[in-house]
Amino acid sequence: MSRSKLFFTVLGRLLGGILFFMLIFFLPAGTWGYWQGWMYIAVLTIPMFFVIAYFMRNDPDLLKRRMHMREERSEQRKIIRSSYIIFLLAYLLPGFDIRYGWSNMPAGVSIAAAVVMFLCYLLVFRTMQVNSFLSRVIEVAENQKVVDTDVYGIVRHPMYVGMVILYVVSPLVLGSWWAVIPALVIIPVIVFRILDEEKALEQDLPGYVEYKGRVKYRLIPFVW
Repeated sequence: MSRSKLFFTVLGRLLGGILFFMLIFFLPAGTWGYWQGWMYIAVLTIPMFFVIAYFMRNDPDLLKRRMHMREERSEQRKIIRSSYIIFLLAYLLPGFDIRYGWSNMPAGVSIAAAVVMFLCYLLVFRTMQVNSFLSRVIEVAENQKVVDTDVYGIVRHPMYVGMVILYVVSPLVLGSWWAVIPALVIIPVIVFRILDEEKALEQDLPGYVEYKGRVKYRLIPFVW
């Protein structure tokens, strides 16, 4: 894939994501004046333009890997399919919550959650900087090596740390207490994904078993 084609592919997916979020936020809310929805889209997508520019210049191969969406492992496909309904509930409920006034969440809570969300995004970005082999799917690339420094010296799956927290605080950014309930289901989904992912890494990535011996914890230091 040429650099220009890669850029337009990534940009197209980003713009498509913005449209998708606008639909699932503002249609249920029944208003364009849903400021929490606009805040969420801004916090999620504005940094992405800078991230795309950074990796287009410094590591376009990572972006190419991130464009690969099809999982080859049947276990991972099952895990992903099981999460679709939960994903939609967590993002559709806030709009209805705003429309019918179920939560009446203070604005300060949503703004604070947006700050946490941005910090999680920075963790994800740092993880991508440190590990050029990060892909959306479970695969081991040619010449891939174990990364055991920086954030990978703390836990074995730092990107999932950022993604779990980001996903769980998303309903708060969107002004809904109720949507936190389905959002919490992301935790067991990620746990199952990690357990299966580590089977593949132990088998196909040289040095991963030794890395597990050095860095004991997957997501939370001294817990798991």
